[in-house]
Amino acid sequence: MIAFRTFSSILMLAVSLSAAPAMGDDTSPALSDLEPGWNTIKPGGETRCANGEPYQFSVKKGDPQKLMVFFNGGGSCSSGDVCDVNTEPTTYRHLADMPHNDPNTRDGAFALDNTQNPFRDWAQVFVSYCTGDVHLGAKDHAYEKSDGSTILIHHRGKANAQTALNWIYANFEGPKRIFVSGGSAGAIAAPYYAGILAGQYKESEIVHFSGGAGGFGGDPAAGLPPSWGVATDVPAPFTEEVAAATDFLDFYRIAAQHHPRIRFHQYNTAYDAIQEQFLQFAGITTPLHPILMKNLDALKSDLPYFRSFTTKGDFHTLLRFDELYARRVGDRTVLDWVTEISTGKEVEDVSCGDADQCTEDKS
Repeated sequence: MIAFRTFSSILMLAVSLSAAPAMGDDTSPALSDLEPGWNTIKPGGETRCANGEPYQFSVKKGDPQKLMVFFNGGGSCSSGDVCDVNTEPTTYRHLADMPHNDPNTRDGAFALDNTQNPFRDWAQVFVSYCTGDVHLGAKDHAYEKSDGSTILIHHRGKANAQTALNWIYANFEGPKRIFVSGGSAGAIAAPYYAGILAGQYKESEIVHFSGGAGGFGGDPAAGLPPSWGVATDVPAPFTEEVAAATDFLDFYRIAAQHHPRIRFHQYNTAYDAIQEQFLQFAGITTPLHPILMKNLDALKSDLPYFRSFTTKGDFHTLLRFDELYARRVGDRTVLDWVTEISTGKEVEDVSCGDADQCTEDKS
């Protein structure tokens, strides 16, 4: 299908944690000290954004037995000109304090005033993203630009995410249910982090949900850029498998192999404009729908439990937007589907149908 080295450097798109040494400065406020609503955590330490600016993430009090962890999206980069945010187009979010990384600016699962929001009373951790490495990087890399100069990029996605997980470990003894989710670039990382959290919380029910990245993967030749250092500091028992991973779908398989109790879920629109642009800029003229269906079928075949919801249209991702309350296939709404998942229920696959059925009402 696609080599990630090709499409990662073209368009905005918007895995390796353990109970490792703390990456922050250990001065973050405790859950009990948080104010109502969203709170900003600035961990310091080894964390930083791609250009060296400080990293931060957001947390919200809620029922300690119900924890939602969301890995935000925001592009990627793996070449000098693309990683330089002064070069247009800028293909990734490079600052943690951008509005894009502020859950106060988000709708959907983060709309605290919406009584329909199934996560309204949950404790939530919003893992900001600013490193261009789908939350997986562990390497500072000097890229050469076309003018011969170099630019140093801090691919610290792993360290940044680790601080969020360390904060969770310090503040949640054992939630009954953990909803591990992500959108776009975060959707690529979410299945891996579901496996990491399943290893930490062996008695918790782990539910995974990714939105807006189902078309990426499925090709054994696909790879992750060496400049990101994804295989660095990978915890056991994932070490060898992550080092050998060549496909985004492998992160589902690795997590499921070690933690078969995880229930995996995906949401996509059949002609997601961002996913299609990635494919087109990489020279892939095939529409998203058949590629998406092939990937979904592969995961359903390989995993103990995997379900998907595919709707018409070209909207990108779900949980950050009010699309959570609008999307449906027939009488089956995605809001009800997600709500059932969040309450621990098993769900069935939902799809708009074949290619022709799913092309209607593209918007």
